[in-house]
Amino acid sequence: MRAHWAPADGRCRVAIVRLPSPSSRPPAALHPPEPVRDPAHPDAPVSLGGGAAPLGDAIDVSAVPAEGQLVDRFGRVHRDLRISLTDRCSLRCTYCMPAEGVPWIMKDNILTTLELERVARVAASLGIDEVRLTGGEPLLRKDIVDVVRRMAAIEGPHGPLRVSITTNGLRLPQLMDDLVAAGLERVNVSIDTLDRQRFADLTRRDRLDDVLEGIRIARDSGLRPLKLNAVLLRGVNDDEACDLLRFAMDNDAELRFIEQMPLDAGHTWTREGMIEGAEILDRLSAEFDLEPVDARGAAPAERFVVNGGPHHVGVIASVTAPFCGACDRVRLTADGQIRNCLFARGESDLLPLLRGDADDDAIARLLRTSIAGKRAGHGIDDPGFLQPDRPMSAIGG
Repeated sequence: MRAHWAPADGRCRVAIVRLPSPSSRPPAALHPPEPVRDPAHPDAPVSLGGGAAPLGDAIDVSAVPAEGQLVDRFGRVHRDLRISLTDRCSLRCTYCMPAEGVPWIMKDNILTTLELERVARVAASLGIDEVRLTGGEPLLRKDIVDVVRRMAAIEGPHGPLRVSITTNGLRLPQLMDDLVAAGLERVNVSIDTLDRQRFADLTRRDRLDDVLEGIRIARDSGLRPLKLNAVLLRGVNDDEACDLLRFAMDNDAELRFIEQMPLDAGHTWTREGMIEGAEILDRLSAEFDLEPVDARGAAPAERFVVNGGPHHVGVIASVTAPFCGACDRVRLTADGQIRNCLFARGESDLLPLLRGDADDDAIARLLRTSIAGKRAGHGIDDPGFLQPDRPMSAIGG
């Protein structure tokens, strides 16, 4: 049996010009996304919309490549594997899940360390060169250090896998040294406010001091770049954009603002209530000089140099300026589902292969087939868009 998620109410819901006066300085701007086109129909208009098709576009399985890298029909090469280690979390952020939590994945369906290692090894043979461990809260997994050690030891065509982790930071003081020794290369820590009462209201836990200590430990570990992730919510913490950036710079970290996405368990997200990336840049430009960084590649964040450097700030505008045309990510959930898009409503089930008698070639075929069905974009702006049944905590960031 598997846990399923459904809303209780059944609803689905640039250039920078430097001027002497901050008050007269125009805001930085996000670059418009480049559309992706189907090579079979190069002249046909293709939007970034992925629609609401449950499994992506229908494909001819016989046409799925039997060798080479993980390349979809739009030519996007997939090099980044996001692995969710657990759907459980030590916080209850209001934009992620309700106070009582969500139905957890059954323990027997959580992938073992050996199963995670096997999938990562097959993926590495197909050109994946980076693994990011996510959740839920990945540091809640008891064997997290062993998972990192095994991942970092996997060799791909271009060398060992690069291993990073996204965390709320609460357990970093206890685990940081061991994680570094195991081969962890980079840490992302989520922090949405520097105000203790706001933090307690947002996360339903009075743990701001512990998160700040975790960030300090990550800073002192020497791993770079250290990144901090923040979600601004209208009328809640949107007045802290500049304070959060100053805090990040003081801790030698790169702050990345992430637009709130329709991935909450309660399906309460609305576009009207979301703080858009352009608005975030407008607020920052009132106090800082921002110069765009040209080379973005497949990175989700549009980055800006702050006050001439050396610090940077990024904006991940997944909703208003999607970067689907350069997406190189594929996701593995904690219960063995392959997702070719964060917003996909369909999944490819690896669990029967991992716990049956399937060989590694069968796992590789499933990965290739999933990527072959990946659509042009997530389709949030399409009239038929439906929010995924799984919340973010059960998908993995």
